[in-house]
Amino acid sequence: MIDVSTQISAVRRELGTRTLEAGEARVSTISQVYDTDIDDLWDVVTNPERIPRWFLPIEGDLREGGHYQITGNASGTVSKCDRPRGFSATWEFGGQVSWIEVRLTPEGEGTRFELEHVAHVADEWWDQFGPGATGVGWDGALYGLANYVADPSSTPADPAKMATWHETPEGRTFYRLSSDAWVAASIAAGTEPAAAKEAGERTYGFYTGTGPGAGS
Repeated sequence: MIDVSTQISAVRRELGTRTLEAGEARVSTISQVYDTDIDDLWDVVTNPERIPRWFLPIEGDLREGGHYQITGNASGTVSKCDRPRGFSATWEFGGQVSWIEVRLTPEGEGTRFELEHVAHVADEWWDQFGPGATGVGWDGALYGLANYVADPSSTPADPAKMATWHETPEGRTFYRLSSDAWVAASIAAGTEPAAAKEAGERTYGFYTGTGPGAGS
């Protein structure tokens, strides 16, 4: 597996806002350059036989207008498909609807994968966890993608082991570095540093099971 410190450093994270019909939404953007061409990366992120190799099993109609369901995670509708440059979809999870847009762009000898997540987030939730609430999860997806692209023939991660990865030194280092990286992005976007760091600590505690009430 790719060293977690190397992976976290390879990822770009940005925050912003966007005004939608329902009001102002928060925008989190995460991206990384992968050592493969745009057609292959398109297939990696849209082929239902390859997606489980780096993310989670998925089923449904992965065409424009089609509905998808990720096992144990989000569902939604594919709203736009522009092969091989990207796609857009709704991201429906926990009774909430947000939106994702994936863009693929040749860069150097590889291809940049960029994911933009647009969501209406209650101020109290944002103040409590900040962008890392979802951002750390997307970091995990990009890490899985990086490992798969680096070695497509590798054996997929054992779900049982991944369920307890957060308890391992490597897993906790990953979540620590990812949480800190989203704190830095939050501060760069204008959040008061102390508040951003406190939110980052709560996010780290949530992902590692070390937060208040853990083990009780």
